[in-house]
Amino acid sequence: MSTPAPALSVDALFDEHAELEQRLADPEVQADPAAARKLGRRYAELGPVVAVARELSAARADRDAALELAAEDHAFAAEADALTARIVELETKLAELLVPRDPHDADDVVLEVKSGEGGEESALFAADLLRMYTRYAESRGWRTEILGFTESDLGGYKDVTVSVRSGRAGDNGAGVWASLKFEGGVHRVQRVPVTESQGRVHTSAAGVLVFPEADEAPDVEIEEKDLRVDVYRSSGHGGQSVNTTDSAVRITHLPTGIVVTCQNERSQLQNKARAMEVLRARLQARAEAEAAEQASADRRSQVRTVDRSERIRTYNFPENRISDHRVGFKAHNLSTVLDGHLDDVLGALTAAERAEAVASSTGGSAE
Repeated sequence: MSTPAPALSVDALFDEHAELEQRLADPEVQADPAAARKLGRRYAELGPVVAVARELSAARADRDAALELAAEDHAFAAEADALTARIVELETKLAELLVPRDPHDADDVVLEVKSGEGGEESALFAADLLRMYTRYAESRGWRTEILGFTESDLGGYKDVTVSVRSGRAGDNGAGVWASLKFEGGVHRVQRVPVTESQGRVHTSAAGVLVFPEADEAPDVEIEEKDLRVDVYRSSGHGGQSVNTTDSAVRITHLPTGIVVTCQNERSQLQNKARAMEVLRARLQARAEAEAAEQASADRRSQVRTVDRSERIRTYNFPENRISDHRVGFKAHNLSTVLDGHLDDVLGALTAAERAEAVASSTGGSAE
């Protein structure tokens, strides 16, 4: 026998969905882009729940009608059985949709890639990772913007910060964070470096940090007295100057020591505004991580030091193999993955997260 979906929760979500629909039709709400975007994301997130709940209600009504007719005409018995099977599928799907989601899933992100052990080879690998994420973003129709970077001598990146934005509510409420949140950690590469004359395979690593972009009115307060703002002349790839004025901005948050740079915009004011967005995102992520730790919540941790022993994923060039060590994912299509085709590995991570969430909500344990 199938387990009924929690009707009260569904009813509450129906009410919220209807209320959001009314509010989004209000011209005053549309006049506030930030508010409209936030409400739009929640409306898109509830859409699949409402759609499945409506289909489930209709299937139950049709099944009941078919059972009544089957008492007089056995031809309807097969239809009733088919509808019963469909109801079980819909109840399972609805139960999964009702599992609490990551509140940041619809958010855009700030992504940082930092070279680690391995010197120039690590910096070149950091550039490969940036290209991989940029290609993946393009395939999803997302926008990327490099906010700041420090190049290595051979054209790699010692560090690079990029914003990734969907520009819309997301697919069924799932935004950039829903996919890229899994990328935080140490990424290990095994290959023959361009600097290696003997053809030996070396191991190096690069670190990735991912933060959801903070809302316009975040919980974190930033006071001017806690900031040191430095300006300098921005430079382009290869070290060439791209601006004859001191438009690049470096902001240091004194209480935490967090440093953010931005040089992509044309003016100092624009660069400062974008740097403040990144700082706000990092402070918000830091505050949430501290709160989660105090509450003993089981949250996925990101890299704090770029140490090869803390790897989450390995990119093995000689075997054309990619391995994600958190979920046991392996595939021999490394060249394809580095070209931005991340769907399979991210799909495995998403499925594992969903299974764990469902198991937690039902009191079970995910394998």
